[in-house]
Amino acid sequence: MIVKYIVAIILFSVIILFHEWGHFLLAKANNIRVNEFSLGLGPTIVGFQRGETKFSLKLLPFGGACMMEGEDSDSEDSRSFQKKPVWGRISVVAAGPVFNFIMAFLFSVIIIGSLGVNLPVVSDVMDGYAAQEAGLQSGDEIIKMNHKRIHFYKEISMYSLFHEGEPVEVTFVRDGETHQVELTPSYDEESGRYLYGIYGNNAYTRLNPAKTLVYGVYEVKFWIQYTVRSLEMLFTNQVSVNDLSGPVGIVKVIGDAYEESMADGYFYVFLNMLNLGILLSANLGVMNLLPIPALDGGRLVFLVIEAIRGRRISENKEGLVHFIGLMCLFALMLLIMFNDVRKLIM
Repeated sequence: MIVKYIVAIILFSVIILFHEWGHFLLAKANNIRVNEFSLGLGPTIVGFQRGETKFSLKLLPFGGACMMEGEDSDSEDSRSFQKKPVWGRISVVAAGPVFNFIMAFLFSVIIIGSLGVNLPVVSDVMDGYAAQEAGLQSGDEIIKMNHKRIHFYKEISMYSLFHEGEPVEVTFVRDGETHQVELTPSYDEESGRYLYGIYGNNAYTRLNPAKTLVYGVYEVKFWIQYTVRSLEMLFTNQVSVNDLSGPVGIVKVIGDAYEESMADGYFYVFLNMLNLGILLSANLGVMNLLPIPALDGGRLVFLVIEAIRGRRISENKEGLVHFIGLMCLFALMLLIMFNDVRKLIM
């Protein structure tokens, strides 16, 4: 029982560490002094000094930090964060989210190289639905939905989810020839969803090394788009804050996936953990790029403004904005954690 939670915490920690490692490497590349590199939050459990940097493990296994000299306070050190050119500071702040996308790409390449990809090929159509009426057949490969290029079968499901009930122009290939049809989805009472009436297959197509790398990029793009569209649904009240999951909920999801995968063997456990890692890493990268004070995206907004103006915004004003943002984030995290715990109990 406890093993699945240990695995979940390890995976979550690896993703956080890779994010902070991005900040760390770019800080070193820009000759910025890093005072502490930590995993977790709260009091230090164990730590050691290596050179100028203290490496530490904190009590709460959620989050991490790369604490640079002069990042949030005045410092006369010539190697402090604020003493460096603005574009160097931008690279340091942006490195965390970028490294999350790199990690998602590496995980994607491993999975696709091991299993292949589930291409958007029609295996059958449902009686009475739009796909049958438009003449789609088994073997047709869907390559576009409106202007969106389709690479995986799951992109069809994602398009349907985020464009419920909307007609769509579908471009597909049959026997080497390209065709276009318009599909208007119908509401299915049993599933509670709008359906085009398309069945996919569970077959995976193996790719050569070059295509594996290309499809690794497509996979990361898919999860970035999924995260962005999900956020749009949150901001347009299509989903509520109660539908969000924080660290507690994420650890539970990872742990449950680990437990369910055990029946298929350790290799598939490994692949399923990587698949969740892609989702979480891409999600963390997108969330940190949002222009919210205290997050990397919020800091980037101030740095870009500085680059355009040629001078910094008042440190006091910027500090106040980040402090207010941090308090709001803590309040949101507490609410999400409360919901996660409530879901565990119920």
